[in-house]
Amino acid sequence: MFQDEYSRWCQAELVDFDLKRELTEIAGDEDAIRERFAASLSFGTAGLRGTLGVGTNRMNIWVVRQATQGIADWVKTKGGSQTVAISYDSRLKGWNFARDAASVLAANGIQVRLYDELMPVPALSFATRYYNCNAGIMITASHNPAKYNGYKAYGADGCQVTDEDAAIVYAAIQKTDVLGGAKFMSFAEGVEKGLIRFVEDACKEAFYAAVESRQVRPGICKTAGLKLVYSPLNGTGLVPVTRVLKDIGIEDVTIVKEQEYPNGYFTTCPYPNPEIFEALEKGLALAKETGADLMLATDPDADRVGIAMRTPSGEYELVSGNEMGVLLLDYIAAGRIEAGTMPERPVAVKSVVSTQLADRIAEHYGVELRSVLTGFKWIGDQIHRLETENEAERFIFGFEESYGYLAGSYVRDKDAVVASMLICEMAAYYRSIGSSIKARLEEIYASYGRYLNAVDSFEFPGLSGMEKMGGIMEALRKNPPKELAGYAVRTVTDFENSESTGLPRANILVFALENGESVIVRPSGTEPKIKTYFTTKGQGMEEAKQEKEKLAAAMKPLLA
Repeated sequence: MFQDEYSRWCQAELVDFDLKRELTEIAGDEDAIRERFAASLSFGTAGLRGTLGVGTNRMNIWVVRQATQGIADWVKTKGGSQTVAISYDSRLKGWNFARDAASVLAANGIQVRLYDELMPVPALSFATRYYNCNAGIMITASHNPAKYNGYKAYGADGCQVTDEDAAIVYAAIQKTDVLGGAKFMSFAEGVEKGLIRFVEDACKEAFYAAVESRQVRPGICKTAGLKLVYSPLNGTGLVPVTRVLKDIGIEDVTIVKEQEYPNGYFTTCPYPNPEIFEALEKGLALAKETGADLMLATDPDADRVGIAMRTPSGEYELVSGNEMGVLLLDYIAAGRIEAGTMPERPVAVKSVVSTQLADRIAEHYGVELRSVLTGFKWIGDQIHRLETENEAERFIFGFEESYGYLAGSYVRDKDAVVASMLICEMAAYYRSIGSSIKARLEEIYASYGRYLNAVDSFEFPGLSGMEKMGGIMEALRKNPPKELAGYAVRTVTDFENSESTGLPRANILVFALENGESVIVRPSGTEPKIKTYFTTKGQGMEEAKQEKEKLAAAMKPLLA
Protein backbone atom coordinates (compact mmCIF):
# COMPACT_ATOMS: atom_id res chain seq x y z
CA MET A 1 0.00 0.00 0.00
CA PHE A 2 2.78 2.45 0.80
CA GLN A 3 4.27 1.92 -2.68
CA ASP A 4 0.87 2.78 -4.19
CA GLU A 5 0.73 5.97 -2.13
CA TYR A 6 4.26 6.84 -3.17
CA SER A 7 3.28 6.41 -6.84
CA ARG A 8 0.23 8.63 -6.32
CA TRP A 9 2.41 11.41 -4.91
CA CYS A 10 4.83 11.00 -7.82
CA GLN A 11 1.99 11.68 -10.24
CA ALA A 12 0.56 14.66 -8.32
CA GLU A 13 1.36 18.34 -8.80
CA LEU A 14 3.00 18.95 -5.42
CA VAL A 15 3.56 22.75 -5.73
CA ASP A 16 6.56 22.61 -3.37
CA PHE A 17 9.72 21.85 -5.38
CA ASP A 18 11.45 20.32 -2.35
CA LEU A 19 8.82 17.58 -2.18
CA LYS A 20 9.25 16.63 -5.84
CA ARG A 21 13.03 16.49 -5.44
CA GLU A 22 12.76 14.23 -2.39
CA LEU A 23 10.44 11.84 -4.24
CA THR A 24 13.11 11.48 -6.92
CA GLU A 25 15.89 11.01 -4.38
CA ILE A 26 14.16 8.09 -2.62
CA ALA A 27 13.12 6.25 -5.80
CA GLY A 28 13.88 2.55 -5.39
CA ASP A 29 14.68 2.87 -1.66
CA GLU A 30 11.94 0.75 -0.10
CA ASP A 31 12.87 1.59 3.50
CA ALA A 32 12.83 5.33 2.81
CA ILE A 33 9.50 5.06 1.02
CA ARG A 34 8.00 2.97 3.82
CA GLU A 35 9.20 5.47 6.44
CA ARG A 36 7.38 8.32 4.64
CA PHE A 37 4.23 6.58 3.35
CA ALA A 38 3.43 3.53 5.50
CA ALA A 39 1.91 5.67 8.26
CA SER A 40 0.39 9.11 8.77
CA LEU A 41 1.20 11.70 11.37
CA SER A 42 -1.44 11.40 14.06
CA PHE A 43 -3.31 14.42 15.36
CA GLY A 44 -3.66 14.73 19.15
CA THR A 45 -3.97 17.39 21.83
CA ALA A 46 -0.48 18.56 20.87
CA GLY A 47 -1.58 18.73 17.21
CA LEU A 48 0.91 17.45 14.64
CA ARG A 49 4.68 17.30 14.84
CA GLY A 50 7.16 15.61 12.56
CA THR A 51 10.15 15.78 10.25
CA LEU A 52 9.81 18.05 7.24
CA GLY A 53 9.56 16.17 3.97
CA VAL A 54 7.39 14.33 1.50
CA GLY A 55 4.72 11.80 2.42
CA THR A 56 1.89 11.21 4.85
CA ASN A 57 4.33 10.65 7.73
CA ARG A 58 6.07 14.02 7.24
CA MET A 59 5.24 17.69 7.72
CA ASN A 60 4.46 19.32 4.36
CA ILE A 61 1.81 21.61 2.85
CA TRP A 62 -0.46 18.68 1.97
CA VAL A 63 -0.52 17.26 5.49
CA VAL A 64 -1.11 20.82 6.79
CA ARG A 65 -4.00 21.36 4.37
CA GLN A 66 -5.52 18.01 5.38
CA ALA A 67 -5.23 18.87 9.09
CA THR A 68 -6.71 22.32 8.52
CA GLN A 69 -9.71 20.82 6.73
CA GLY A 70 -10.25 18.76 9.88
CA ILE A 71 -10.10 21.97 11.94
CA ALA A 72 -12.52 23.66 9.52
CA ASP A 73 -15.03 20.79 9.73
CA TRP A 74 -14.88 21.00 13.53
CA VAL A 75 -15.20 24.81 13.62
CA LYS A 76 -18.26 24.70 11.35
CA THR A 77 -20.10 22.72 14.05
CA LYS A 78 -19.36 25.35 16.68
CA GLY A 79 -21.38 28.40 15.61
CA GLY A 80 -19.96 31.52 17.20
CA SER A 81 -17.69 33.86 15.25
CA GLN A 82 -16.49 31.23 12.73
CA THR A 83 -13.03 32.72 13.07
CA VAL A 84 -9.58 31.14 13.53
CA ALA A 85 -6.37 32.92 14.57
CA ILE A 86 -3.04 31.80 13.09
CA SER A 87 0.59 32.47 14.01
CA TYR A 88 3.91 30.87 13.12
CA ASP A 89 7.50 30.91 14.28
CA SER A 90 10.84 30.88 12.46
CA ARG A 91 10.83 27.20 11.51
CA LEU A 92 11.48 26.20 7.92
CA LYS A 93 8.28 26.34 5.85
CA GLY A 94 6.50 28.12 8.72
CA TRP A 95 5.05 30.93 6.60
CA ASN A 96 4.10 28.48 3.83
CA PHE A 97 2.17 26.33 6.29
CA ALA A 98 0.47 29.33 7.92
CA ARG A 99 -0.52 30.74 4.53
CA ASP A 100 -1.92 27.43 3.30
CA ALA A 101 -3.83 26.88 6.56
CA ALA A 102 -5.40 30.33 6.08
CA SER A 103 -6.29 29.45 2.48
CA VAL A 104 -8.05 26.21 3.49
CA LEU A 105 -10.05 27.98 6.19
CA ALA A 106 -11.03 30.77 3.80
CA ALA A 107 -12.19 28.23 1.23
CA ASN A 108 -14.47 26.83 3.95
CA GLY A 109 -15.98 30.28 4.56
CA ILE A 110 -14.16 30.70 7.88
CA GLN A 111 -12.68 34.07 8.85
CA VAL A 112 -8.93 34.14 9.54
CA ARG A 113 -6.88 36.46 11.73
CA LEU A 114 -3.25 35.94 10.73
CA TYR A 115 -0.21 37.62 12.27
CA ASP A 116 1.69 39.65 9.68
CA GLU A 117 5.00 38.71 11.29
CA LEU A 118 6.16 35.69 13.22
CA MET A 119 4.83 35.83 16.78
CA PRO A 120 5.04 33.47 19.75
CA VAL A 121 2.64 30.94 21.24
CA PRO A 122 1.31 33.30 23.95
CA ALA A 123 0.49 35.93 21.31
CA LEU A 124 -1.50 33.31 19.36
CA SER A 125 -3.37 32.27 22.50
CA PHE A 126 -4.09 35.94 23.23
CA ALA A 127 -5.35 36.69 19.71
CA THR A 128 -7.63 33.65 19.85
CA ARG A 129 -9.28 35.11 22.94
CA TYR A 130 -9.11 38.75 21.79
CA TYR A 131 -11.05 38.08 18.58
CA ASN A 132 -13.45 35.59 20.22
CA CYS A 133 -12.22 32.93 17.79
CA ASN A 134 -13.48 29.37 17.64
CA ALA A 135 -9.92 28.09 17.37
CA GLY A 136 -6.27 29.00 16.93
CA ILE A 137 -3.41 27.45 14.97
CA MET A 138 0.28 27.83 15.83
CA ILE A 139 2.84 26.59 13.30
CA THR A 140 5.78 25.47 15.42
CA ALA A 141 7.83 22.51 16.55
CA SER A 142 8.86 24.30 19.74
CA HIS A 143 12.43 23.29 20.65
CA ASN A 144 12.86 20.31 18.30
CA PRO A 145 15.82 20.13 15.87
CA ALA A 146 15.69 22.17 12.67
CA LYS A 147 14.39 19.29 10.52
CA TYR A 148 11.05 19.38 12.40
CA ASN A 149 7.95 21.50 12.13
CA GLY A 150 4.54 21.15 13.73
CA TYR A 151 0.98 22.36 14.04
CA LYS A 152 -0.63 23.17 17.40
CA ALA A 153 -4.41 23.57 17.64
CA TYR A 154 -6.13 25.76 20.22
CA GLY A 155 -9.72 25.98 21.38
CA ALA A 156 -11.85 29.09 21.84
CA ASP A 157 -10.42 29.65 25.34
CA GLY A 158 -6.89 29.98 23.95
CA CYS A 159 -5.86 26.64 25.44
CA GLN A 160 -4.65 23.64 23.44
CA VAL A 161 -7.55 21.47 22.31
CA THR A 162 -9.02 18.86 24.64
CA ASP A 163 -8.75 15.11 24.06
CA GLU A 164 -12.39 15.06 22.97
CA ASP A 165 -12.01 17.86 20.42
CA ALA A 166 -8.71 16.43 19.15
CA ALA A 167 -10.47 13.11 18.49
CA ILE A 168 -13.21 14.90 16.52
CA VAL A 169 -10.63 16.77 14.44
CA TYR A 170 -8.62 13.60 13.84
CA ALA A 171 -11.72 11.75 12.65
CA ALA A 172 -12.39 14.56 10.16
CA ILE A 173 -8.75 14.47 9.02
CA GLN A 174 -8.96 10.74 8.34
CA LYS A 175 -11.95 11.34 6.04
CA THR A 176 -10.01 13.91 4.04
CA ASP A 177 -7.75 12.76 1.21
CA VAL A 178 -4.31 14.21 1.78
CA LEU A 179 -3.77 15.15 -1.89
CA GLY A 180 -6.74 17.31 -2.69
CA GLY A 181 -9.42 16.45 -0.16
CA ALA A 182 -9.08 19.84 1.52
CA LYS A 183 -10.97 22.82 0.13
CA PHE A 184 -8.57 25.52 -1.04
CA MET A 185 -8.53 29.02 -2.43
CA SER A 186 -5.48 31.13 -3.15
CA PHE A 187 -4.23 33.33 -0.34
CA ALA A 188 -4.70 36.41 -2.52
CA GLU A 189 -8.33 35.52 -3.15
CA GLY A 190 -8.91 34.98 0.57
CA VAL A 191 -7.50 38.44 1.30
CA GLU A 192 -9.47 40.04 -1.56
CA LYS A 193 -12.72 38.53 -0.26
CA GLY A 194 -12.03 39.80 3.25
CA LEU A 195 -11.86 36.27 4.67
CA ILE A 196 -8.15 36.56 5.56
CA ARG A 197 -7.22 39.59 7.61
CA PHE A 198 -4.12 40.39 9.57
CA VAL A 199 -4.01 40.77 13.34
CA GLU A 200 -4.37 44.48 14.13
CA ASP A 201 -1.96 46.63 16.13
CA ALA A 202 -4.68 47.04 18.76
CA CYS A 203 -4.49 43.31 19.52
CA LYS A 204 -0.68 43.38 19.73
CA GLU A 205 -0.75 46.38 22.07
CA ALA A 206 -3.40 44.71 24.24
CA PHE A 207 -1.13 41.67 24.57
CA TYR A 208 1.78 43.81 25.75
CA ALA A 209 -0.49 45.66 28.18
CA ALA A 210 -1.74 42.34 29.58
CA VAL A 211 1.82 41.10 30.10
CA GLU A 212 2.95 44.31 31.78
CA SER A 213 -0.09 44.31 34.07
CA ARG A 214 1.44 41.24 35.77
CA GLN A 215 4.29 43.25 37.29
CA VAL A 216 4.51 42.65 41.02
CA ARG A 217 6.50 45.78 41.86
CA PRO A 218 5.99 48.23 38.96
CA GLY A 219 8.86 50.66 38.46
CA ILE A 220 11.47 48.63 40.34
CA CYS A 221 13.49 48.01 37.15
CA LYS A 222 13.87 51.67 36.19
CA THR A 223 16.58 52.36 38.77
CA ALA A 224 18.11 48.89 39.16
CA GLY A 225 20.75 49.26 36.42
CA LEU A 226 20.39 45.63 35.37
CA LYS A 227 22.71 44.48 32.61
CA LEU A 228 21.29 41.66 30.46
CA VAL A 229 22.30 39.38 27.63
CA TYR A 230 19.35 37.96 25.70
CA SER A 231 19.02 35.34 22.98
CA PRO A 232 15.78 34.62 21.09
CA LEU A 233 17.53 31.50 19.70
CA ASN A 234 16.68 32.66 16.15
CA GLY A 235 12.96 32.55 17.01
CA THR A 236 9.99 34.77 17.80
CA GLY A 237 11.05 36.27 21.11
CA LEU A 238 13.14 39.19 19.86
CA VAL A 239 10.36 41.72 19.27
CA PRO A 240 8.00 40.98 22.19
CA VAL A 241 10.64 40.30 24.86
CA THR A 242 12.77 43.37 24.12
CA ARG A 243 9.64 45.54 23.79
CA VAL A 244 8.37 44.54 27.25
CA LEU A 245 11.79 44.84 28.89
CA LYS A 246 12.18 48.34 27.47
CA ASP A 247 8.68 49.28 28.65
CA ILE A 248 9.46 48.31 32.25
CA GLY A 249 12.71 50.29 32.25
CA ILE A 250 15.47 47.85 31.29
CA GLU A 251 17.67 49.55 28.70
CA ASP A 252 20.96 47.64 28.89
CA VAL A 253 20.13 44.53 26.84
CA THR A 254 22.78 42.96 24.60
CA ILE A 255 21.45 40.54 21.99
CA VAL A 256 23.42 37.46 20.96
CA LYS A 257 24.08 38.45 17.33
CA GLU A 258 24.35 34.93 15.91
CA GLN A 259 20.95 34.07 17.41
CA GLU A 260 19.19 37.41 16.94
CA TYR A 261 17.19 37.09 13.76
CA PRO A 262 14.86 34.33 12.52
CA ASN A 263 16.76 31.35 11.15
CA GLY A 264 14.99 28.03 10.88
CA TYR A 265 18.27 26.16 10.44
CA PHE A 266 19.31 26.99 14.05
CA THR A 267 22.95 26.70 13.05
CA THR A 268 24.41 27.69 16.42
CA CYS A 269 23.22 24.67 18.44
CA PRO A 270 22.03 21.08 17.92
CA TYR A 271 18.50 22.17 18.71
CA PRO A 272 17.09 25.44 20.08
CA ASN A 273 16.15 24.31 23.57
CA PRO A 274 16.92 26.69 26.48
CA GLU A 275 17.22 23.62 28.72
CA ILE A 276 20.51 22.55 27.12
CA PHE A 277 23.92 24.14 27.63
CA GLU A 278 24.76 24.17 23.90
CA ALA A 279 21.86 26.51 23.16
CA LEU A 280 23.05 28.96 25.82
CA GLU A 281 26.78 28.66 25.11
CA LYS A 282 27.12 31.77 22.93
CA GLY A 283 24.98 33.79 25.32
CA LEU A 284 27.09 32.71 28.28
CA ALA A 285 30.29 33.72 26.49
CA LEU A 286 28.77 37.13 25.74
CA ALA A 287 27.57 37.48 29.34
CA LYS A 288 31.09 36.87 30.61
CA GLU A 289 32.49 39.35 28.10
CA THR A 290 30.02 42.10 29.04
CA GLY A 291 29.70 41.33 32.76
CA ALA A 292 25.94 40.86 32.50
CA ASP A 293 23.87 40.20 35.61
CA LEU A 294 21.61 37.74 33.78
CA MET A 295 21.58 35.80 30.54
CA LEU A 296 18.12 34.85 29.18
CA ALA A 297 17.18 32.66 26.20
CA THR A 298 13.72 31.92 24.81
CA ASP A 299 12.91 28.99 22.52
CA PRO A 300 11.71 29.58 18.91
CA ASP A 301 8.00 29.90 19.78
CA ALA A 302 8.87 31.90 22.92
CA ASP A 303 6.78 29.92 25.36
CA ARG A 304 9.77 28.82 27.45
CA VAL A 305 12.74 30.70 28.88
CA GLY A 306 16.03 29.55 30.39
CA ILE A 307 18.44 31.72 32.35
CA ALA A 308 21.94 31.86 33.74
CA MET A 309 22.68 34.09 36.74
CA ARG A 310 25.99 35.63 37.72
CA THR A 311 27.23 34.35 41.07
CA PRO A 312 29.36 36.29 43.58
CA SER A 313 32.48 34.63 42.11
CA GLY A 314 31.69 36.15 38.71
CA GLU A 315 30.84 32.79 37.16
CA TYR A 316 27.45 31.98 35.62
CA GLU A 317 25.13 29.31 36.95
CA LEU A 318 22.25 27.82 34.99
CA VAL A 319 18.90 27.84 36.78
CA SER A 320 16.73 24.76 36.29
CA GLY A 321 13.04 24.95 35.41
CA ASN A 322 12.10 23.69 38.85
CA GLU A 323 14.35 26.21 40.58
CA MET A 324 12.95 29.11 38.55
CA GLY A 325 9.39 27.90 39.15
CA VAL A 326 10.02 27.92 42.89
CA LEU A 327 11.78 31.31 42.78
CA LEU A 328 8.94 32.93 40.83
CA LEU A 329 6.24 31.41 43.04
CA ASP A 330 8.09 32.68 46.11
CA TYR A 331 8.65 36.14 44.59
CA ILE A 332 5.09 36.61 43.31
CA ALA A 333 3.47 35.40 46.54
CA ALA A 334 5.69 37.46 48.85
CA GLY A 335 5.50 40.54 46.63
CA ARG A 336 1.74 40.51 46.20
CA ILE A 337 1.19 40.04 49.91
CA GLU A 338 3.52 42.99 50.58
CA ALA A 339 1.79 45.16 47.95
CA GLY A 340 -1.69 44.18 49.09
CA THR A 341 -2.55 42.77 45.66
CA MET A 342 -2.83 39.11 46.62
CA PRO A 343 -6.34 37.84 45.83
CA GLU A 344 -8.40 35.98 48.39
CA ARG A 345 -7.81 32.22 48.28
CA PRO A 346 -4.95 32.44 45.73
CA VAL A 347 -4.25 29.47 43.47
CA ALA A 348 -1.03 28.29 41.85
CA VAL A 349 -0.72 25.24 39.60
CA LYS A 350 2.16 22.92 38.71
CA SER A 351 2.56 19.66 36.80
CA VAL A 352 2.82 16.40 38.76
CA VAL A 353 6.42 15.93 37.59
CA SER A 354 7.52 19.32 38.91
CA THR A 355 9.30 19.82 42.22
CA GLN A 356 7.63 19.10 45.55
CA LEU A 357 9.50 22.09 46.95
CA ALA A 358 6.77 24.25 45.38
CA ASP A 359 4.25 22.62 47.72
CA ARG A 360 6.27 23.81 50.71
CA ILE A 361 6.56 27.36 49.33
CA ALA A 362 2.82 27.56 48.58
CA GLU A 363 1.91 26.30 52.04
CA HIS A 364 4.14 28.96 53.60
CA TYR A 365 2.29 31.78 51.82
CA GLY A 366 -1.21 30.33 52.16
CA VAL A 367 -1.51 29.59 48.44
CA GLU A 368 -3.54 26.62 47.24
CA LEU A 369 -1.22 24.61 44.98
CA ARG A 370 -2.91 22.31 42.50
CA SER A 371 -0.98 19.52 40.75
CA VAL A 372 -2.11 18.53 37.26
CA LEU A 373 -1.02 16.22 34.45
CA THR A 374 1.98 17.11 32.31
CA GLY A 375 1.13 19.54 29.52
CA PHE A 376 0.34 23.21 30.00
CA LYS A 377 -3.19 22.68 28.73
CA TRP A 378 -3.99 21.19 32.15
CA ILE A 379 -2.80 24.37 33.84
CA GLY A 380 -4.97 26.27 31.35
CA ASP A 381 -7.85 24.00 32.28
CA GLN A 382 -7.51 25.02 35.93
CA ILE A 383 -7.63 28.70 34.91
CA HIS A 384 -10.73 27.97 32.82
CA ARG A 385 -12.43 26.35 35.80
CA LEU A 386 -11.73 29.43 37.90
CA GLU A 387 -12.96 31.68 35.06
CA THR A 388 -16.29 29.85 34.83
CA GLU A 389 -16.79 30.74 38.51
CA ASN A 390 -15.77 34.39 37.83
CA GLU A 391 -12.63 33.80 39.90
CA ALA A 392 -9.87 33.87 37.26
CA GLU A 393 -7.93 36.44 39.29
CA ARG A 394 -7.36 33.84 41.99
CA PHE A 395 -4.78 32.30 39.66
CA ILE A 396 -1.40 33.87 40.40
CA PHE A 397 1.13 31.50 38.81
CA GLY A 398 1.59 28.20 37.00
CA PHE A 399 4.71 26.32 35.95
CA GLU A 400 6.19 23.14 34.54
CA GLU A 401 9.70 21.84 35.19
CA SER A 402 10.41 22.12 31.45
CA TYR A 403 10.93 25.90 31.70
CA GLY A 404 7.32 26.93 31.12
CA TYR A 405 5.74 29.67 33.29
CA LEU A 406 2.61 31.82 33.31
CA ALA A 407 1.38 34.57 35.61
CA GLY A 408 -2.18 35.77 34.92
CA SER A 409 -5.16 34.49 32.96
CA TYR A 410 -4.83 36.61 29.79
CA VAL A 411 -3.51 33.57 27.86
CA ARG A 412 -3.83 29.82 28.38
CA ASP A 413 -0.36 28.58 27.53
CA LYS A 414 3.09 29.11 28.91
CA ASP A 415 4.52 32.55 28.18
CA ALA A 416 8.24 33.34 28.00
CA VAL A 417 7.45 37.04 27.54
CA VAL A 418 5.84 37.49 30.95
CA ALA A 419 8.36 35.07 32.49
CA SER A 420 11.30 37.09 31.13
CA MET A 421 9.75 40.27 32.55
CA LEU A 422 9.17 38.77 35.99
CA ILE A 423 12.63 37.18 36.16
CA CYS A 424 14.21 40.57 35.46
CA GLU A 425 11.90 42.31 37.91
CA MET A 426 12.80 39.73 40.55
CA ALA A 427 16.52 40.32 39.93
CA ALA A 428 15.99 44.09 40.18
CA TYR A 429 14.11 43.75 43.47
CA TYR A 430 16.70 41.52 45.10
CA ARG A 431 19.45 43.91 44.00
CA SER A 432 17.50 46.80 45.60
CA ILE A 433 17.62 45.07 48.99
CA GLY A 434 21.25 44.02 48.68
CA SER A 435 20.53 40.44 47.68
CA SER A 436 20.34 38.40 44.44
CA ILE A 437 18.43 35.57 42.80
CA LYS A 438 21.25 33.21 43.78
CA ALA A 439 21.15 34.35 47.41
CA ARG A 440 17.37 33.95 47.57
CA LEU A 441 17.58 30.44 46.13
CA GLU A 442 20.11 29.49 48.81
CA GLU A 443 17.79 30.92 51.49
CA ILE A 444 14.94 28.77 50.15
CA TYR A 445 17.12 25.64 50.28
CA ALA A 446 18.25 26.51 53.79
CA SER A 447 14.62 26.83 54.90
CA TYR A 448 13.08 23.81 53.15
CA GLY A 449 15.90 21.40 52.30
CA ARG A 450 18.14 20.77 49.30
CA TYR A 451 15.92 19.28 46.61
CA LEU A 452 17.25 18.00 43.31
CA ASN A 453 14.90 17.40 40.38
CA ALA A 454 16.51 15.87 37.32
CA VAL A 455 15.22 14.39 34.05
CA ASP A 456 16.74 11.67 31.88
CA SER A 457 15.42 10.68 28.44
CA PHE A 458 15.60 7.40 26.54
CA GLU A 459 15.00 7.72 22.77
CA PHE A 460 13.19 5.17 20.59
CA PRO A 461 13.38 6.37 16.95
CA GLY A 462 11.75 4.84 13.89
CA LEU A 463 8.39 3.26 13.20
CA SER A 464 8.99 0.58 15.86
CA GLY A 465 9.86 3.16 18.51
CA MET A 466 6.34 3.79 19.74
CA GLU A 467 5.65 0.05 19.93
CA LYS A 468 8.78 -0.52 22.01
CA MET A 469 7.87 2.33 24.37
CA GLY A 470 4.42 0.79 24.85
CA GLY A 471 5.98 -2.56 25.72
CA ILE A 472 8.26 -0.99 28.33
CA MET A 473 5.37 0.83 30.02
CA GLU A 474 3.27 -2.34 30.02
CA ALA A 475 6.11 -4.32 31.62
CA LEU A 476 6.54 -1.68 34.33
CA ARG A 477 2.82 -1.87 35.10
CA LYS A 478 2.67 -5.66 35.24
CA ASN A 479 5.92 -6.11 37.16
CA PRO A 480 6.82 -2.88 38.95
CA PRO A 481 10.19 -2.90 40.72
CA LYS A 482 10.12 -3.85 44.40
CA GLU A 483 13.18 -1.72 45.08
CA LEU A 484 15.39 0.84 43.34
CA ALA A 485 19.04 1.40 44.28
CA GLY A 486 18.46 -0.46 47.54
CA TYR A 487 15.40 1.57 48.57
CA ALA A 488 12.06 -0.20 48.84
CA VAL A 489 9.32 1.09 46.55
CA ARG A 490 6.68 2.22 49.04
CA THR A 491 3.88 2.95 46.56
CA VAL A 492 3.26 2.77 42.82
CA THR A 493 0.78 5.32 41.44
CA ASP A 494 -0.56 4.58 37.97
CA PHE A 495 -2.19 7.62 36.37
CA GLU A 496 -4.08 5.31 34.02
CA ASN A 497 -6.28 4.75 37.07
CA SER A 498 -8.14 8.06 37.27
CA GLU A 499 -10.24 6.89 40.21
CA SER A 500 -7.19 6.74 42.45
CA THR A 501 -5.57 9.99 41.23
CA GLY A 502 -8.66 12.17 40.74
CA LEU A 503 -7.16 13.31 37.42
CA PRO A 504 -7.83 12.33 33.80
CA ARG A 505 -6.12 9.14 32.63
CA ALA A 506 -2.49 9.53 31.64
CA ASN A 507 0.41 7.26 30.77
CA ILE A 508 2.44 8.08 33.90
CA LEU A 509 3.88 5.86 36.63
CA VAL A 510 5.15 7.22 39.95
CA PHE A 511 7.41 5.11 42.16
CA ALA A 512 7.59 6.59 45.68
CA LEU A 513 10.52 5.24 47.71
CA GLU A 514 10.83 4.56 51.42
CA ASN A 515 13.34 7.41 51.87
CA GLY A 516 10.97 10.06 50.49
CA GLU A 517 12.56 10.18 47.04
CA SER A 518 10.66 9.34 43.86
CA VAL A 519 10.99 8.30 40.24
CA ILE A 520 8.35 9.21 37.63
CA VAL A 521 8.24 7.49 34.24
CA ARG A 522 6.35 9.13 31.36
CA PRO A 523 6.49 8.71 27.56
CA SER A 524 6.80 12.07 25.83
CA GLY A 525 3.63 13.28 24.12
CA THR A 526 5.51 14.87 21.21
CA GLU A 527 8.75 12.91 20.74
CA PRO A 528 9.74 9.21 20.58
CA LYS A 529 11.27 9.10 24.03
CA ILE A 530 10.51 7.98 27.58
CA LYS A 531 11.33 10.52 30.28
CA THR A 532 12.30 9.67 33.84
CA TYR A 533 11.93 12.36 36.51
CA PHE A 534 13.99 11.97 39.68
CA THR A 535 13.32 13.79 42.94
CA THR A 536 16.12 13.36 45.47
CA LYS A 537 17.15 15.18 48.61
CA GLY A 538 20.38 15.53 50.55
CA GLN A 539 22.29 17.54 53.12
CA GLY A 540 23.94 19.26 50.17
CA MET A 541 23.63 19.27 46.40
CA GLU A 542 26.42 16.72 45.91
CA GLU A 543 24.63 14.19 48.07
CA ALA A 544 21.37 14.81 46.21
CA LYS A 545 23.18 14.32 42.87
CA GLN A 546 24.75 11.06 44.06
CA GLU A 547 21.28 9.83 45.03
CA LYS A 548 19.98 10.71 41.57
CA GLU A 549 22.79 8.82 39.83
CA LYS A 550 22.10 5.72 41.92
CA LEU A 551 18.43 5.79 40.95
CA ALA A 552 19.23 6.47 37.28
CA ALA A 553 21.54 3.45 37.18
CA ALA A 554 18.79 1.30 38.69
CA MET A 555 16.24 2.49 36.11
CA LYS A 556 18.45 2.07 33.04
CA PRO A 557 18.01 -1.71 32.57
CA LEU A 558 14.24 -1.36 33.07
CA LEU A 559 14.06 1.05 30.11
CA ALA A 560 16.44 -0.76 27.76
